[in-house]
Amino acid sequence: MSSAGQYSAFADAAIFDAVRTPWVDLGGALAQVSPIDLGIKVGREVLARAGIDPLAVDSVLAGSMAQASFDAYLLPRHIGLYSGVAQSVPALGVQRICGTGFELLRQAAEQLRDEVQLALCVASESMSRNPIAAYTHRGGFRLGGGVEFKDFLWEALYDPAPGLDMIATADNLARRYELSREAVDRYACDSHQRALLAQRAGAWGGEIVAVDNQLFELEGYQSRGINLPRRASAVTEDSHPRPTDLPALARLRAMHAGGVQTAGNSCAVVDGAAAALVGRASACARPALARLLASAVVGVAPEFMGIGPAPAIRLLLQRSGLNLGDIDRFEINEAQAAQVLAVARELELDSARLNVQGGSLALGHPLAATGLRLVMSLARQLRQHNLRYGIAAACVGGGQGMALLIENPAYRA
Repeated sequence: MSSAGQYSAFADAAIFDAVRTPWVDLGGALAQVSPIDLGIKVGREVLARAGIDPLAVDSVLAGSMAQASFDAYLLPRHIGLYSGVAQSVPALGVQRICGTGFELLRQAAEQLRDEVQLALCVASESMSRNPIAAYTHRGGFRLGGGVEFKDFLWEALYDPAPGLDMIATADNLARRYELSREAVDRYACDSHQRALLAQRAGAWGGEIVAVDNQLFELEGYQSRGINLPRRASAVTEDSHPRPTDLPALARLRAMHAGGVQTAGNSCAVVDGAAAALVGRASACARPALARLLASAVVGVAPEFMGIGPAPAIRLLLQRSGLNLGDIDRFEINEAQAAQVLAVARELELDSARLNVQGGSLALGHPLAATGLRLVMSLARQLRQHNLRYGIAAACVGGGQGMALLIENPAYRA
């Protein structure tokens, strides 16, 4: 498998702090909240938690996939302004589908080479507010012509280049790597059980901020805010982790004839937002959450898009001079169980170091925000267990893979 791609090394980049909202199921308590307001929430929270004046921020980078509000074009700018960042600081929208959270960190680290001292990175995704859309009716409707409105959330899973949806690409990998339905379900069951145990142990307490009704004021401008449904109080934890077992997963029907992927062994659909502050490690006033060492991004065949993390991780290791054995933990996004298993087999990964707290099968995958969750969870695992290196990675729709190498700044040999 080719190691061609883009590699970046960072000499003095660190994540000062990072937070996220709970991941909440499609149609749940966050379903009517604009992704801009979720982004403002985590933007404000990460600055407050890090004890940093918003006026110290030099750059705002924000990402969201679907246009989930009529003011979606303004998402990066409004997140910056309503987070308290100076009006003179520019904002940039970033998009690499499921790799968006990683791309935010990569671009922030790249900006540190110039005049930027501190970057606010925010990713926010409302899957619930994905629109029912039409793209061909600006000129009106012809008499007797078909009216073509489609579910953006569903249709976006389809890649017209190979003529396959994302589930079918995972089934392709299952055939290529000879993954049985039982093996795929077993991995999914483990992910669900690991996540449930981690949640009960409070593993994500350090990164989750509660979401409740809140007003965001900006002097001289209209206020914004979060208004939860009447039935909802403050949202304090991820909603999708739940008990399951192999017999329950085995009863679910495969989405494609002859395939192995089902609703139970594919990622959950959720809403959520995450934020991170990236600055110079040498300028961090207190121990940073993690050092950003390097990133790698590669292209792969769209019909096997889920294998993307494997060549991305290979490139990351090859160029950084590390070996697989040097990496203490891997967080690889669980788009589909067959996809993660294929990556693990391709790289011969030790399952004891892979997604030890479960993954997106159990927690959910709010597209743009997942990369930030993977990195912040990985960073906290390294600190908790005095481990040194970690890699977070994800496949990307259309046929890409992206990976980030981080280091625990508090590691002691």
